Amino acid sequence: MEKLWNSNYTKVWTANFMIFFSFMIITPLLPLYLAEAFDADKDTIGLVLSGYTLTALLSRPFSGYIVDSFSRRKVLLTCYFLFSVIFGGYLIAGSLLMFAIIRTIHGAPMGSTTVANSTVAIDVLPSSRRSEGIGYYGLSNNLATSIAPTIGILLYEYTKSYDTIFCVALICSIIGLCINTTVKFKENNIIPNKEPISLDRFFLKKGWRIGVSMAAFAFSYGIISTYLAVYGKEVLGITTGTGVYFAILSCGLMMSRIIGARSLRRGQVVENASHGMVLSMFGYLLFASVHNEIGYYGSALIIGLGNGHMWPAFQTMFINYAPNNKRGTANSSQLTMWDAGIGLGVVCGGFTLEYIGYEETFWTAWIVNVIGVVYFFTKAKQHFILNRLR
Repeated sequence: MEKLWNSNYTKVWTANFMIFFSFMIITPLLPLYLAEAFDADKDTIGLVLSGYTLTALLSRPFSGYIVDSFSRRKVLLTCYFLFSVIFGGYLIAGSLLMFAIIRTIHGAPMGSTTVANSTVAIDVLPSSRRSEGIGYYGLSNNLATSIAPTIGILLYEYTKSYDTIFCVALICSIIGLCINTTVKFKENNIIPNKEPISLDRFFLKKGWRIGVSMAAFAFSYGIISTYLAVYGKEVLGITTGTGVYFAILSCGLMMSRIIGARSLRRGQVVENASHGMVLSMFGYLLFASVHNEIGYYGSALIIGLGNGHMWPAFQTMFINYAPNNKRGTANSSQLTMWDAGIGLGVVCGGFTLEYIGYEETFWTAWIVNVIGVVYFFTKAKQHFILNRLR
């Protein structure tokens, strides 16, 4: 059996960890920083921080095209460099407007770097263990996301300096960039794309059915993850439970990725996706129907277990729809649908919370999730089975 953890894959895996670690170490502190440094109110903070999401979403389709059309090494290192250097902008932003501009700009290289790095990871994986490797690759995201916010908060409590946190993020991202400069690319993995520019170069049209299901699941996650803290505080009286919730969620994600990697190695992609969707559906049902700590924290574990099975399976499906010279487009298509679903969930969730209430909002999240599951089993699943390339 071919070696999964070869040196190139290990380097790209570590570089991906550094992307998310450097980004997530500052994320939970930014609202507090904006309030203290610039006296920004809640509405302004939300507006400033939302710019990143928009540019990340807009950059995804173009990132896939660029990754497929040019040297993946050059694209990856250029995107990673831009992602890293912008952390220095937080150190010199002297006004709220300047910070908002820097934060908004940062979304584009963040979106591009994640697409490029994951595409290179697929390139350096042995073909016989690609599905399994995709599952393990996601562990780097989950591990960084679970520990970086806690480290950032502890570091701030010790230093009382936001600039220190920004410097740590800058250094960590540069370390990831340096690691990626040592990755060796096979010549046949860089395939010039001479096809005419069309919609399929920016979004993998074959994958739109899978994408619809993906967006439905992201819609539900966008609602829960965004309004979790305020719901816990105002309804359940849980004032410090958000960190615990996401820690439990991350544990579920990591457990299921490790377990699911074995079945992905055996080619059970559809089965993995199916199990993950059903698990997540019950997790959202628990959150919507049981309004106490059991429902609150129990849903975190179940949703984590479900998403950990589902995400690598869906990524493998997108990759299996695409020829080798469209792997970047496949990756960006999946991420675009996920980002779009998250964005819709945040907007719709805010509207229903304002005019209806928490209970109805979380039931809406569950209903949309169920629609995604039903659509997958009735439409997307069979289309994938009939049209996958490998």
